Amino acid sequence: MNSLEVRKTFLDYFSEKKHKLVSSSSIVPNNDPTLLFTNAGMTQFKDVFLGAEKLDYARATSAQKCIRAGGKHNDLENVGYTLRHHTFFEMLGNFSFGDYFKETAIEYAWDLLTNHYKLPEDKLWVTVHIEDIESEKIWLEKIGLDKSRISKLNEDNFWSMGDTGPCGPCSEIFYDHGNQLVGDSPEEGKDTGDRFVEIYNLVFMQFNRDADGNLNPLPKPSVDTGMGLERITAVMQGTPDNYQTDLFTPLIKKISEITREKDLDNPSLRVIADHLRASCFMLSDGIAVGNEGRNYVLRRIIRRALRHAYKLNKDNFYIMSELAIYFSDLYKDLYPEIEKNNTFIKKALLEEEKRFGSTLNQGMNLLEEEIKNLKGRVIRGDLSFKLYDTFGFPLDMTLDFAREMNLQVDVEEYEKLMDEQKTRAKESNTFESLLPSSIEIEEDTNFTGYKEFNSKSVVNMIFKDGKQVSKVDEGEFAVLFDSTPFYAESGGQVGDTGQIISTSGTCEVFDTKKVGNQHIHLCRNFKGMFSVGDEVELTIKKERRMNIVSNHSATHLMHSALRNVLGEHVEQKGSLVNEDKLRFDFSHPQALKQEEMKEIESQVNKVINDDIATEIFETSFDEAIDLGALAFFGDKYGDKVRVLKIGGDYSIELCGGTHVQSTSQIEKFKIISESSISSGVRRIEAVTGSVANLLIDEEKNELNVIANSFGVTVENLSEKIKEHKNSIKEIQSKLKILEKNNNSNLIKYFELNFIDINGMNVLMHRIDNLNLSSLRSNLDDLKNKIDNSLIILIGNNNTKSQVIVSVSKNLEQSFSAKNILNLISSKTNLKGGGKDDFAQAGGDVLDKPEFIFDEIQKYIENS
Repeated sequence: MNSLEVRKTFLDYFSEKKHKLVSSSSIVPNNDPTLLFTNAGMTQFKDVFLGAEKLDYARATSAQKCIRAGGKHNDLENVGYTLRHHTFFEMLGNFSFGDYFKETAIEYAWDLLTNHYKLPEDKLWVTVHIEDIESEKIWLEKIGLDKSRISKLNEDNFWSMGDTGPCGPCSEIFYDHGNQLVGDSPEEGKDTGDRFVEIYNLVFMQFNRDADGNLNPLPKPSVDTGMGLERITAVMQGTPDNYQTDLFTPLIKKISEITREKDLDNPSLRVIADHLRASCFMLSDGIAVGNEGRNYVLRRIIRRALRHAYKLNKDNFYIMSELAIYFSDLYKDLYPEIEKNNTFIKKALLEEEKRFGSTLNQGMNLLEEEIKNLKGRVIRGDLSFKLYDTFGFPLDMTLDFAREMNLQVDVEEYEKLMDEQKTRAKESNTFESLLPSSIEIEEDTNFTGYKEFNSKSVVNMIFKDGKQVSKVDEGEFAVLFDSTPFYAESGGQVGDTGQIISTSGTCEVFDTKKVGNQHIHLCRNFKGMFSVGDEVELTIKKERRMNIVSNHSATHLMHSALRNVLGEHVEQKGSLVNEDKLRFDFSHPQALKQEEMKEIESQVNKVINDDIATEIFETSFDEAIDLGALAFFGDKYGDKVRVLKIGGDYSIELCGGTHVQSTSQIEKFKIISESSISSGVRRIEAVTGSVANLLIDEEKNELNVIANSFGVTVENLSEKIKEHKNSIKEIQSKLKILEKNNNSNLIKYFELNFIDINGMNVLMHRIDNLNLSSLRSNLDDLKNKIDNSLIILIGNNNTKSQVIVSVSKNLEQSFSAKNILNLISSKTNLKGGGKDDFAQAGGDVLDKPEFIFDEIQKYIENS
């Protein structure tokens, strides 16, 4: 059974059991700051399990894209050294949200494995939690499994979402790959090795752990399961090695061809194959290469792959970008976004290859040289830090190298030097500190803010210091209402701020966040008291909201304009809409030209001036896409979606944000900056309304001032500037002729001023107020005329000192220009570099730079 059939068998089985087939969510978790990556099938259903989101189905199944690299769940260092660790993998799962529980989940699992995958029963072993008598009884009595094949484990078989919140026992199913492999059957304290491999985990969420550690039964117990596609495929293809399945063998063979590595079991081939999969999926889901958080994890993965490619073939290790298109062809049917973004993916990989490739060789040379002189078996922490800081080597890459050489790294010293640069997957913030880890709410918040700025409501819940309370009278707290006009941050639009007033108290709402379908109001500046059940009046800051609305609607218009002007390859990669400005990140390979930005502004402002009414309606997701609607990056969509039409058919997108009633309310649109944020991703910032008008007026005033200084009108300013540019070019041409003549005269002078030192013709001269680099070609001609020549020129130009060293070819072995420059650098503050025949350096001005000539003469005489 190939991997496509393995995946299809699982999803078809549960679809027939009335499970909703749900598409994989993005690798970037939606609205979850606690996770770097989606690392399990249940991640997209987290708010459902927490009770904060309600679905119109109680059963689901999915094949979820997952990353385990960085943060708490990190398999990066094991990839390449084991048979089954990966950074990217697919998790098959079936889920019950308060519907079926243990008995049905176990029966489904056993039926799937034995009757559909047709695995021999005597190859399957089961574990249950030591206190889960119910599950053990189901396995024994309902399934008929022999007691000797059931093991009771403790902590390994109890799963929790966090320190508090939903949790419960789990039952794991293991497959025995045979006695030719090392490993014990699953038992407490024993190592299952490569022989017994967990292939299916059934998690039974039946408790809610409170802050005191007490386990309270959940009113609606749920089921969360996971089966790694890579592992079950290996079982179905008769191998204990995931890398010998059809998920990897085509890639590994292709990599071996490119690198000319004939041993298909070489761990480096496996590392590259795994990391290519992870990199392509991460880039496709909008993660850019960078230095923080998930962006840095992507960089680490790419660079680790490049190090292994370098290890295989030092002359051809820029292979990730070369492999990107091949990988796209493998996955285009399953994940069309890979093919859709393959140009962007290839370019991003190539940029990182160039960026890191230039320093990889130097860093590896340094590391290998240090190893030769190493006393003991530990690589110093400061060397690991230097490799990171100077050559861009992530620590795990150095650890990888050390493992191959049977060495260790002083990680403690490294971490002391790197404390300020560490990235943490989970950061403490006000929002997280106020709320408990799980919230059980039956009804979604009724959002009324599409049509009103204030409304009356009732306090449903109050949270303070991570606990649910019945009343509050001081400090910061979070509160839920049955309805609210406050928009909760999502889809790039910031949350509303405003005020809450009741008969017993008032407070400021300083932010509004979203958990599932609940709007959480974060409050401070408290006066009086609030209690659950209080009737209150909620009022948002209207002017701030209107500015946000204007910027959000303009974002949609700009998105359409970008696609019109630049092409349909433009895709949103992120956005931020607040009261001050809009920020929009999008895929595009190069900087925008001035005329392109002017055309984008012109198109958006034309739609604004046309005063076209906005249309908003709900329909199914499929119908919306058929209408031509674009889905914004990072948003989460259900079966019913909100379609936004701004400017008639000019912009049709899915969006749950707040928007203008007519385009004229935006007033004016003005781009204020355009820049690159990563390879293949550009960022535009823009303003609207009165801010845009003010900026345009300021630019007009500035143009008038400039025009007056040239003595012309604004209309004639461009022509006048062209005249001045032409005049400057003429002057520069004349100066170049003068410089050339001056340099020729200098060379004639130099010919007469060589001195003989140990049979060599040496010229040492100070020249001020001249860019010495301009003499390079002249000095090359001079060296051809004067045999055995060594030339050192030094001087001050403006506020800097400069030195150049030029050496005849036949003297390079004895007197390298680089070595002489290093001598000069050691005696001065001048820094630079070069080759054996020519080198140069510069730095802060020296009082008497010619003093170095005596040092050079001694060096030559003593060599």
